[in-house]
Amino acid sequence: MGHEEGSELLGGFIRMHILHHAAEGPIYGLWIIEELHRHGYRVSPGTLYPILHSMERSGYLRSRAQREGRSVRRVYSATARGRRVLATAKLRLQALFGEIIEH
Repeated sequence: MGHEEGSELLGGFIRMHILHHAAEGPIYGLWIIEELHRHGYRVSPGTLYPILHSMERSGYLRSRAQREGRSVRRVYSATARGRRVLATAKLRLQALFGEIIEH
């Protein structure tokens, strides 16, 4: 994603996508990379993990270690604060998309 045209705007969409899925249930890095890829975003681990860490520092996500066989995977879930931000963002996105589509 780094140098893609409009990447500063796409970063917001990626964060919303992460928050949406993390509010539905626990997610992990490789899964969200694949999910974003399905939607046309090319995000490397070197881009995604700093986003996840910054969203956690901001209080939108919380993470925990989860054992998967012999390995340990870090899973992320939305916090109450993250859910509130997501709800507000959804209302604003509906208003924005309504306005864009009308034109």
